[in-house]
Amino acid sequence: MADFFSRRFGKNVWITRHARNSMLKREIDDATLERVIEEGEIKRKNDVDMWVYLHIDGRQDNLICAAAVESSAVVIKTVMINWELEDEI
Repeated sequence: MADFFSRRFGKNVWITRHARNSMLKREIDDATLERVIEEGEIKRKNDVDMWVYLHIDGRQDNLICAAAVESSAVVIKTVMINWELEDEI
């Protein structure tokens, strides 16, 4: 069963074990991750890979970013803090 359904993407969202461990270490709960996915800015690497990121008020470790793959579902590969948006070279 999927971890949650994204209205934004119209797809199920799956969180990998690695991403769950990253969330635990960084004190990011499911509700915060869902907010990042539903409200965050999107930067696409290609048609499949993307980063979804959001500043969360009250946190000192912003930006929060989910590295994800989008195909028939959205798969969260990892979750990062203090993420910095970079332009491609």
